[in-house]
Amino acid sequence: MRRVLDRMALVAAVVCAGLFVLLSTVVVGFAVTQRPDSVRTWIASDPSVGIGRFGAVMLAIGAISGAAAYLVTLGTRTHVERSSQELVQLADRFAAGEARLTPVHSDIDEIDHVSGVMNRRAHDMTKSLAAERDFAADASHQLRTPLTALLMRLEEISETDDAEVVKEEATIAIAQVERLTRVVDDLLGRTRGSGGPSPAVSLDSVIAALQREWQPAFEQARRSVRVRGERGLFVRSTPVALSQVLSTLLENSLVHGRGTVDVHARRSGPSVIVEVSDQGDGVPAAMAPHIFERSVSSGAGGSTGLGLALARDLAESNGGRLDLVQAQPARFALFLSEAETD
Repeated sequence: MRRVLDRMALVAAVVCAGLFVLLSTVVVGFAVTQRPDSVRTWIASDPSVGIGRFGAVMLAIGAISGAAAYLVTLGTRTHVERSSQELVQLADRFAAGEARLTPVHSDIDEIDHVSGVMNRRAHDMTKSLAAERDFAADASHQLRTPLTALLMRLEEISETDDAEVVKEEATIAIAQVERLTRVVDDLLGRTRGSGGPSPAVSLDSVIAALQREWQPAFEQARRSVRVRGERGLFVRSTPVALSQVLSTLLENSLVHGRGTVDVHARRSGPSVIVEVSDQGDGVPAAMAPHIFERSVSSGAGGSTGLGLALARDLAESNGGRLDLVQAQPARFALFLSEAETD
């Protein structure tokens, strides 16, 4: 860039010097034709002296004008060179995958435009990568729960010789495989950006399926799940999302809580509220305001801190809301729109 700018400055200086020499020649020609006495006196009696003087004057004028042109463009060339170097450094940082880029402000439209494009692209790429990481984490978390429940059922089958128990557990395992398939389909739907209104789903059927799914884990911990409240409620949500949100709350109570887990469903105006609580110590006061943030966890039971954040996202994507309405003992409330049924 420096060589190009210096070459341009040199060309400009030569052109400028040529113009000044040409202008001086015109002035001298005018003087020869219009003021011959003055010219004759200036060159004296020896023509070679006069020609030499004339040449010296022309060279001096050309050199001065060329130097002036070169110096006048020095500031502009320095600014362009500095801005170009900053743009190159910005491009290098962009190529290296740096997320935070400082745009170039050069007052040169073309350089500023390229800088702005790279900054916007870097911002978009950062958002895209963050979304992909979140999706991968969410997908692994959503698949973990049904896979764990399925493993429990298969272990039950492997440890019994009772044909009736095997048949019952196999039926539940098949249902869990179907749920796992729906989870995968739901994840694929999220990547495709599928929208539309949420369907009507029976709250009773989802809770009953979750009771069967989590029964072995709670029995192993010598605990139980009690379901109470209104029956026959239908809510606006996809079955997979509703099941995942409630499953996260049950798992949270199993890992962090104590005693009986209470699941209470009721109407409240146009909404249906499902509250999940237990008899444990609850959420520490310092953690309560941040309980739905990603990576916020007590670390108990290998928790990654994704469950509640994902559950809230799923609730909101289906037009609902998930809140911690009481910290000690912990009570979570899932708010959903009631669906009208024929």
